[in-house]
Amino acid sequence: MKDKLLKLISDYRIIFVIYIIVSAVTAYSKYKRGTGGYNNYLIFKGVFYNTLQEKNIFLQYPDLFFDSNHYGVFFSLLIAPFAMLPDGFGAVLWNVAITLVFLYAIYKLPFSDRKKSFFAWLCLQEFITAATYFQFNIILTGLLMLSAIYIYERKEAQSAFSILIGTFVKVYGIVGLSAFFFIKNKFKFILSFIIIAILFFVLPMLISSPKFGVQSYIDWYVSLSGKNLENQALGTRQDYSLMGVVRRILQNPNISNLVFLIPGAIVFMLPYLRIKQYKYLPFQLMILASTLLFVVLFSSGSESPTYIIAVAGVMLWFLMQKKLTKIDIGLLIFVMIFTCFAFSDLFPKSIKEGIFIKYSTKAIPCIMIWLRVMYELLTKDFEKDYQLD
Repeated sequence: MKDKLLKLISDYRIIFVIYIIVSAVTAYSKYKRGTGGYNNYLIFKGVFYNTLQEKNIFLQYPDLFFDSNHYGVFFSLLIAPFAMLPDGFGAVLWNVAITLVFLYAIYKLPFSDRKKSFFAWLCLQEFITAATYFQFNIILTGLLMLSAIYIYERKEAQSAFSILIGTFVKVYGIVGLSAFFFIKNKFKFILSFIIIAILFFVLPMLISSPKFGVQSYIDWYVSLSGKNLENQALGTRQDYSLMGVVRRILQNPNISNLVFLIPGAIVFMLPYLRIKQYKYLPFQLMILASTLLFVVLFSSGSESPTYIIAVAGVMLWFLMQKKLTKIDIGLLIFVMIFTCFAFSDLFPKSIKEGIFIKYSTKAIPCIMIWLRVMYELLTKDFEKDYQLD
């Protein structure tokens, strides 16, 4: 019985099917609750129709949805096929589509089938959190993973394409350039990057106008700047970051992001001094793990559904360990309980509101993992100390 159960869990095809079912059921259940249940999808849909009508896509339209959009105008093209469908079908198919990209990235990981399955199982809870809100972070996680995998496979154009989709939708995607130094054919990558960037910049203008397209990028900058200031307010469901933890413990929302970003970026870049390690795939994947964690932990816009990105980084780190220590296992359990299940029914509402939200504690386990990842990147021999199968 035990062997059958282990075999079942080790088959990535089974967990992949579970992901697809969960994404569809989650979307449909949110749709059945009424417009409040799938408000995020309505915001996404609004990006397409507001672009067609050349209306500012970053303003609030309370007659259609509450809150406002913060995705770039290029997103209007991605959401278009779903937005034109009835809401129920569109919402379900959108969730399934972004899930398929994430699953494809897991499938492409240079891991054994067993490890691909464990990766998916360990990310499931955080995936559910993101899928509940129709989050683009699901596809963004997949795109960041694919951008690094394509570089290893010497598919420079595909890597540039993956990076730029994320960048033109949510800016975060630009961190995919963290794998730039591992590129063999840098000229091909740079040329592809420039051509695709120009294409993505122009395409939304085909369903609106050049004037509206350019103005939308300006409005996007204004929108993100304003959102950053809002995120730093104490007690919100935003700023689940390293900065947020410190700001909320000290009860000082005025501490600048730069106090953390500058030293954080320096530490993040230090492993690139180890040029002799570049040729080892585990080193490249550990850089990817660091990137996935960094982009969440050093962003004031990080909220609970954003952590699908960081948790994917955690799982990359964990599954590459050749010899798991009690500390490694303890850190993973710490992440699973206090990051992945932080806002589940595992904890009473008083703890979630009085501790987890108040002090951004969801970030703390991932902060510890990131520091561990950086230590390994700076000290380990990636030819001998890690395994992928």
